[in-house]
Amino acid sequence: MHYRTLGSTGVQVSSLALGAMNFGRTGRTPQDEVTALVDAALENGINLIDTADVYSGGESEELVGKAIAGRRDDIVLATKAGLPMGDEPNHQGSSRRWLITELENSLRRLGVDHVDLYQIHRWDPRTSDEETLSALTDLQRAGKIRYFGSSTFPAYRIAQAQSAAREYRLGRYVTEQPSYSILQRGIESHVLPVAEQYRLGVLVWSPLASGWLSGAIREGQAVTTNRSAFMPQRFDTAVPANQARLDAVEQLAEVADEAGLTLIQLALGFVTAHPAVTSALIGPRTLDHLHSQLAAADTALSADVLDAIDAIVAPGTDLAPQEKHDTPPALLDPALRRR
Repeated sequence: MHYRTLGSTGVQVSSLALGAMNFGRTGRTPQDEVTALVDAALENGINLIDTADVYSGGESEELVGKAIAGRRDDIVLATKAGLPMGDEPNHQGSSRRWLITELENSLRRLGVDHVDLYQIHRWDPRTSDEETLSALTDLQRAGKIRYFGSSTFPAYRIAQAQSAAREYRLGRYVTEQPSYSILQRGIESHVLPVAEQYRLGVLVWSPLASGWLSGAIREGQAVTTNRSAFMPQRFDTAVPANQARLDAVEQLAEVADEAGLTLIQLALGFVTAHPAVTSALIGPRTLDHLHSQLAAADTALSADVLDAIDAIVAPGTDLAPQEKHDTPPALLDPALRRR
């Protein structure tokens, strides 16, 4: 396992990190399996675990907390807040009121007195940068969080938050967590350059593109992944974007074979090769999944392989633009772009 400095913090984190979205009812992963996954990840050098309050309605945090009991100080522990936690309108977003309340809930579920990285899960257009950064700075000064970051923010929002931190003399986001894979490369044209400019640590999620790059989705085979069971529209090849992804996967599989790699090694080696990326978040549901992904921990792709990938999916290209998560609201709501 390789270790990299998390942005400008000085903290050393593994190039592969354990994502906990599948822990609990979402991935049907119970406590004994979660503990086994955490044990195996730590034994193989992973030292960063990332979860969120919303994952399985808080169950993921509870499972992670029990799995890391007794070894908290050996782990860089990250969680997130901001997505809705129920129907109550104030149980979401990045207001001071909610962040302070929900951090206490997360600490209780995790069974710890602080988290190392607290991330705003999505940009909240209703709350000012000043209010959010002020609340996060106070939580940092209180010792309940060590650092804070953003997740899936548009590039212009990352830059504006950095400006607000300077203007109001508040703590700043030191990380960004965007979606990034061979099939979704749009952030190369905006988010990653901004992250490099501000020396942010970058923890990329979905490096296997929701399973498209796991090797389980191939031409002529039925799609039976866990994700396809509850998001079938994302895997229906009658949709042009999905057919484009399948075509790319078949070509990428040939590149991997010629390089003596699995498709997973190719996919994870690709995202961790970018100089802006600190760690790739892997989200295994089983030990077999984890070990197949750990095999990519020391994968270094040659220039020829990276060039071959560029020829299949051009730099800065999203093959499924409708699945982007950092699209400015005005592009989604006509009322916001018309007088």
